[in-house]
Amino acid sequence: MQIEYNYPHPNKLSLRHLIMVGNLLKSIELFLKGASFYRGIVLTIAVTLPIAILYSIGQTAIIVPIVFGTFVNAPSDIPGSLKRKVNGILISISLTAIVTLLILFAKPYFLVLLIALAILSFFSAMIAVYGFRGSLIAFSGLLAMVLALAVKDISGIDILLHVGLLIIGGLWYLIISLLLRRISSKKDQKKLLSDTLELTGEYLKLRGRLLTERDLHDDLFKKILELQTKISEKHETLRESLLITRRKTGRSHYEERRLLIFISLIDILELALANTLDYAKIDDLFNTKKNYLETFSNVNVVMGEHLVMLSKAIINNNKIPTKNELLNVFANAHKEIDNYVAEVGLPEAREGALTLRNIYTYQQQLLYQIRAIRRVMANVENASKLSIKKQEESQFITLQEYRFSIILEHLSFKSTIFRHALRLSVAVVAAYLLGSLLDIKNAYWIILTLIVIMRPNYGLTKERSLNRIIGTIIGAAVAALIIFTTQNIIVYGVLAVLSLTFAFSLIQQSYKVGAAFITLHVIFVYALLQPNAFEVIGYRVLDTLIGAILAVIANYVLWPLWEFKNLDHDILAVLKANNNYLLATQKLYNKKNGLNTHYKMPRKEAFLAMSELNAAFQRVTQDPKSKQKEYQLIYDIVTLNHTIISAIASLGSFIQKHKVSSLNEQFDIFIIHISNNLKEARNILDKNKKLKINQDDNIENAKEELLDNYTNLANERDQEIKSGQLDVKEEMLINLQEAHLLYNQLIWLRNLTDNLKKATYKYKKLVSST
Repeated sequence: MQIEYNYPHPNKLSLRHLIMVGNLLKSIELFLKGASFYRGIVLTIAVTLPIAILYSIGQTAIIVPIVFGTFVNAPSDIPGSLKRKVNGILISISLTAIVTLLILFAKPYFLVLLIALAILSFFSAMIAVYGFRGSLIAFSGLLAMVLALAVKDISGIDILLHVGLLIIGGLWYLIISLLLRRISSKKDQKKLLSDTLELTGEYLKLRGRLLTERDLHDDLFKKILELQTKISEKHETLRESLLITRRKTGRSHYEERRLLIFISLIDILELALANTLDYAKIDDLFNTKKNYLETFSNVNVVMGEHLVMLSKAIINNNKIPTKNELLNVFANAHKEIDNYVAEVGLPEAREGALTLRNIYTYQQQLLYQIRAIRRVMANVENASKLSIKKQEESQFITLQEYRFSIILEHLSFKSTIFRHALRLSVAVVAAYLLGSLLDIKNAYWIILTLIVIMRPNYGLTKERSLNRIIGTIIGAAVAALIIFTTQNIIVYGVLAVLSLTFAFSLIQQSYKVGAAFITLHVIFVYALLQPNAFEVIGYRVLDTLIGAILAVIANYVLWPLWEFKNLDHDILAVLKANNNYLLATQKLYNKKNGLNTHYKMPRKEAFLAMSELNAAFQRVTQDPKSKQKEYQLIYDIVTLNHTIISAIASLGSFIQKHKVSSLNEQFDIFIIHISNNLKEARNILDKNKKLKINQDDNIENAKEELLDNYTNLANERDQEIKSGQLDVKEEMLINLQEAHLLYNQLIWLRNLTDNLKKATYKYKKLVSST
């Protein structure tokens, strides 16, 4: 008997490998051209340049404190306005100097040192209440505390000298950062725009898959929530970076082009949200005709992939991809509407055809925004002329407040930051005691692991602990192999510099890979200073394991605040923002005065509030299974709120693009009812603040009138068809679309908010009973 083996064809195998290698090379190229790698180079220059200069002139004694000062103050250098960058680094320098001074004076006295570690770690961690920049300044303070523990015992004037040199190192980094700021700022904006384009592209693809992959709806929806949160975070950073720069420096062709891309990306997000459908109804409507939905799903996928290609073109300064595939899928989609009508026949096909036409209309609007981005990237003449008024710009920038009273407001067990700071201070003291009792060499590495890993959320702490351990083991294994192979200190020095660059570049993108490069850097630095490098590797791995285990235990045992009990604030914020967005949409419909700030501001606030709730839900999924109380109920609340904001966006998007008729009375009755539902849900959650419920007219009559309006238009169209008028007039088509959309969306919104009110009541009972 002859046995046949099905080996892959050599040509197919080699082609697959070539594609994989090509994609890998493109990813590496994008990384090397990106802002993260550039920032890593800036830090490397700032660290290595003083080492080289001071070593060449024989001032080796002051190298360490200057390098420490440079290194600990780099984290707070993040994208943003010049004023915030400078102030952030100066505050970081002040904090790190004070922390270092106090730790060095306390070191000779064990009990005093423990008290200093507890107090300084607590107050440094509390600075995180001031947002992302604040959290990085807090990290700088904690890092300075660890590095102060690493300093050999010094006293008196030597301490003051060390702290003074630390300040010089921080100021040196600030100077380097400012000198290279223009290049850095452009790279930051490029990177942010590229990331946002890519995330938005992936978002569109997922929304397209929702049309056809109904069995994966929950999994796809969770991914959509996660992506939406990331996109909103990018939008906030871009708002500050682009609008503040424009306000400070005035109009420039470069800035205006990027701002126009950003505005189109915001519109794309709203339009994508507006394309959320009643998928259960869609399934019933196209029960045996799902092939028509696949065409429209493919339109979203192609548009999403096009945005991903544009994201890469921004970084690489490549030619933008052709729009041929985009135009082809739209042409196919338009034909499919006619094919559907021809196959099913009127009037039976009317509702399905109107649904497909509404989807097609939204996708056309998405295409318009994508082509606007293409024109800006192609530098088409007049493509980047904007008319945003300066007084309007400030309204769209969410500025972090820096009042001292904010810290005082968080000095409560209701605050997750307060609990985290308290937990961290106890863990730091415990780690130092453990290191001292076990006489562990370089025990401050345990504390370093703690401050890097520990987060207010248990799930994220656990994930970072695992990544830290894996990264450290990989880095230690690679370092051991290199040290075993060669004892050349020049090789060690080069690798120490390179690993520092890649560690700082990758730590935000991939914590596991960043941790591996950090381990490589530390080991090679020690290999330069002492002969027994293998001993250092062993201690590094041991300390990381101890620190990671302590971090997870502390988060689980010490004052945990499980996320299912901590959603009130985020749910209330979404309910309020959605209600304001709904009322702004009502004004837009009644006044018919087009898009304005009074509509755009509530839209922005609603998107941000929903993003915060999405992030909170992600934290719920990261908690231990035993602590995910009523997971399905919380998921339902998040889903209902997300669908509500999508339905409101759908109404707003239609109103902006079409001349709407006068169904104001019925529209207003529904809006009042829906608004009352949102207010009642808020009253359930917050019994201390009762909102007034407006007079609710007879909604059933309004429902009948809306349905009659649609039915009358449909009958009128049927008469036209019977009389031989097969081509529908534009006015009739728009009226039919409006009547169909208003009836379906308002009924849907009413049902959604009714269900949300019930779910909110169940959630309140759950939290009250636990």
